[in-house]
Amino acid sequence: MGILSWIIFGLIAGAIAKALHPGKDPGGWIVTIIIGIAGAFVGGWIGTQVLGIPINGNWSFKGFAFAILGAVLLLWIYGMITRKKGT
Repeated sequence: MGILSWIIFGLIAGAIAKALHPGKDPGGWIVTIIIGIAGAFVGGWIGTQVLGIPINGNWSFKGFAFAILGAVLLLWIYGMITRKKGT
């Protein structure tokens, strides 16, 4: 059930990250949602493994917050990679 929760977190986090992330994302909504799912996993990993913050249960506020932060982080990285040089 944990992985399914992070996927659902990622879907929601991707949509919220799209709203929070300023500017136009080069991939559109589909790529943003996929990045949101990946960001949920990254955010969960950062929270538990790197920062040592226990994320209790599958549907916790801390888990959701880290999913959103991970999605925003990956959207920012994706934007930096795909940004055209010289513009």
